[in-house]
Amino acid sequence: MISTQIDHLTINNLYFYTHKTKKYNKRSGIYNSRGEIANRVSIHRRPSIVDKKLRVGDWEIDLIIGKYHKGSIVTIVDRKSKFTLMRKLPSKEAIGVTNAIIELLYPIKKLTHTITSDNGKEFSLHEEITASLNTDFYFCDPYSSWQRGLNENTNGLIRRYIPKKTDFDTVSDKEIMMIQNKLNNRPRKTLGYKTPSEIFYKEIVRKMAA
Repeated sequence: MISTQIDHLTINNLYFYTHKTKKYNKRSGIYNSRGEIANRVSIHRRPSIVDKKLRVGDWEIDLIIGKYHKGSIVTIVDRKSKFTLMRKLPSKEAIGVTNAIIELLYPIKKLTHTITSDNGKEFSLHEEITASLNTDFYFCDPYSSWQRGLNENTNGLIRRYIPKKTDFDTVSDKEIMMIQNKLNNRPRKTLGYKTPSEIFYKEIVRKMAA
């Protein structure tokens, strides 16, 4: 029965069970006097359970940048299931990135325990994300991309479909969704040859039944 439910669940269906959140427009107090992200919380304060990958809902986030630094794709990956969410944006400004992250994760906010990013200014509005999703947001050490190794690897997989120097104006939202679906329905050796979708949606069904 559970496998049947999983087969028919998609990320779009999740909006049926939750309410969408409003977009945010507050854009002040982003940096402190030294030009750093204000009130950032170090990855070294992140709970140890995140490293163990025992639960669904610990996310790594990043941006893929288009040709001439025009346009971006926000990528969000769950550490345990490898489940991936993507959204194409016209820029990498914090406003759009913040709204995209909130909109993508809000339907599954009960499965959003932590978020980890690099120190890019596009994540400077992390406190709004934390407040909206009732989650904890952590920042990696500078120049330590290995601390988000899963996200880096996932971006590499996405680059097989969207090579570097691609003009994102030529990439449609439909294509973005197609790539997302391919990643989420691809069996992974590290998952015992199960797919990210299978593991992720099984957890959603379990939560809904609880």
